[in-house]
Amino acid sequence: MRLNLTVNGTPRQADGVWEGESLLTTLREHLDLPGSKNACEQGECGSCTVYLDGELVCSCLVLAAQAEGREVVTVEGVAPSDAELHEVQRAFVEAGAVQCGFCTPGLIVSTHDLLARRVGRGPITDPEIREALAGNLCRCTGYEKIIDAVRLAAERMERAA
Repeated sequence: MRLNLTVNGTPRQADGVWEGESLLTTLREHLDLPGSKNACEQGECGSCTVYLDGELVCSCLVLAAQAEGREVVTVEGVAPSDAELHEVQRAFVEAGAVQCGFCTPGLIVSTHDLLARRVGRGPITDPEIREALAGNLCRCTGYEKIIDAVRLAAERMERAA
């Protein structure tokens, strides 16, 4: 099957996609976008989180065929350019929130979504952060550095808004 979609702002085609294949597999194996990780294949860990038409989804639960003609944004697409990190990505690095890296893409996309909706409305609260990241599992940390990274990104983006 041939799949036509827009990925990270660029129209893309993927040939040879199996009808039962997940969007995650298509992104990684057909479109050379390895950022989203394949951890649980059950939508439980959040490592494969992407935007599909502006909504967060676990790409392991979405059939590739469901993305036909739609827009996908992956962790690779949240940065303003190939040479520059998004403020969320920068904060994760600076706060030491990147451990093994398996959960990081989903956490970054989920944080990006939270801050896109939240910046400009005053200081963010820890309960808001925890709720936004609830679908993302990290097995390396106690989440404190991750929450620190979200706070840091939120503060910087709030100042810039």
